[in-house]
Amino acid sequence: QVQLVEAGGGLVQPGGSLRLSCAASGFTSVNYGIGWFRQAPGKELEGVSCIWNPDGSTFYANSVKGRFTISRENTKNTVYLQMNSLKPEDTVVYYCATDEYCSDYVLYKGMDVYGKGTLVTVSS
Repeated sequence: QVQLVEAGGGLVQPGGSLRLSCAASGFTSVNYGIGWFRQAPGKELEGVSCIWNPDGSTFYANSVKGRFTISRENTKNTVYLQMNSLKPEDTVVYYCATDEYCSDYVLYKGMDVYGKGTLVTVSS
C-alpha cells in the first residue's frame, strides 16, 4: 500500500520561500507520478505540480509557474516542492498525492492517493 508523508509546512512572510517534502513508500511499479495539490477552505482541490517518475517530466499549474519547482531525490524516495515568492493567497493546506500518471490533465482531475496534508501560511 502506497503511503505519503508530507513535511515542511509552516508560517512564512510574503515574498519568502518554503520547501515541502513528501516521503513516499509502497510502490510496486516504477511507473507513477507524484504531485502536489492544495485546497483552501470552501474551495475545490487545485493541482499545483507533479513529476513523472520514469523520466522526471514535470508539470505545473499556471498560478505557480516560475515560482514553484518540483524535484525528486530517488535515493530517499522523496519529492520536494520548492516554493518561492510566496503570496498570501498561497495560504492553504498542501497535499502530496500519487497516481499512475502525471500530466496537465492529472493536475486537473486529481490523483488516486493523497497524504494527510501540511499547512502553509503566508502572512506578515
